[in-house]
Amino acid sequence: MRFAPILHNTAFALVVGFALACASTTSAAQTTHATVEGTAILKDFKFKSGEVLPEVRMHYTTLGKPQRDASGRVTNAVLLLHGTGGSARSLLRPIFTDVLFGPGQALDAQRYFIVLPDNLGHGRSSKPSDGLRTKFPRYDYDDMVLAQKRMLEEALGVNHLRLILGTSMGCMHALVWGVTHPDYSDALMPLACQPVAIAGRNRVWRKMAIDAIRNDPEWMGGNYLKQPKNALITVANMLIIAGSAPIQMQKDAPTRDAADRLLEEAFARNMTGLDANDFLYAVDSSRNYDPSPNLERIKVPVMFINTADDFINPPELTMAERETKRMAKGKFVLIPASEQTFGHGTHTRAAVWEPYLRELLKGSAR
Repeated sequence: MRFAPILHNTAFALVVGFALACASTTSAAQTTHATVEGTAILKDFKFKSGEVLPEVRMHYTTLGKPQRDASGRVTNAVLLLHGTGGSARSLLRPIFTDVLFGPGQALDAQRYFIVLPDNLGHGRSSKPSDGLRTKFPRYDYDDMVLAQKRMLEEALGVNHLRLILGTSMGCMHALVWGVTHPDYSDALMPLACQPVAIAGRNRVWRKMAIDAIRNDPEWMGGNYLKQPKNALITVANMLIIAGSAPIQMQKDAPTRDAADRLLEEAFARNMTGLDANDFLYAVDSSRNYDPSPNLERIKVPVMFINTADDFINPPELTMAERETKRMAKGKFVLIPASEQTFGHGTHTRAAVWEPYLRELLKGSAR
């Protein structure tokens, strides 16, 4: 399959590849599509730990309007889920929206009701930096999916989803949805993750980042007077490698001086707006993720896509390809590395995988 050329900026892609909520995520050109924003207030939110917050705030952005059948079941809602440290704004960029949301496009906003939440701990939703700091409940992916479901039902009246499409952390959330609420969505499209527990190199680099924060004296048990600079320097540098795309990096930085400039620019973007507690919680929330024991519960069509230049999900592991076979209607696609791919960040470059989305929607139509 041939892919359309994609304009790129590798220094930016390195940061957004892991969808960090830094200046690079929020300052990029945003979509020109008409959007509506709102905030769901989830009362008495009970976390899996047993802790309860009187209110949890879930900010969201929508496009389009819901449609219902004669029984009141919503038939056109699409849930789009961002990556670790990101927000709805991570996806509301032309490289995503201009490929998907226009007239006649795969997720035409005149046809679908598109919902993009700022997930728990992220964006303008409730998070540690709002004031509770380390007294904020130590949420996990199950808590995040519960918050998404309550937001859909309580604030938007959505009782069924046509599609769940998730990127990176959102990819894993899509699989949690699939095994926890197997009848809620007509189709799943996980992009850039693994359907097994986070272990190996993926866990190691996450643990290194977490330990860098916890071991920095300026963190002060989470009650820091200023951001723990040395810890965040470590985190920012690690994220550049985790989100890197080797072909794009070599193309954009073919000399030593160019590479040094690329590093300086990407590092500055990573550091801006990075909060130690929010980052620690967000990365730690994957600690008990593991849908693999229950993958047979997923009966709806699944289009699972990874890319061969993804540092976080390297193709040599073959786990996604193997485990997708356990899904009744699962299909796994490994997109080869090329000048059109951007490492882990390919999940936001919709032109690369849009044909597979169309295939999924066609194959799951009722």
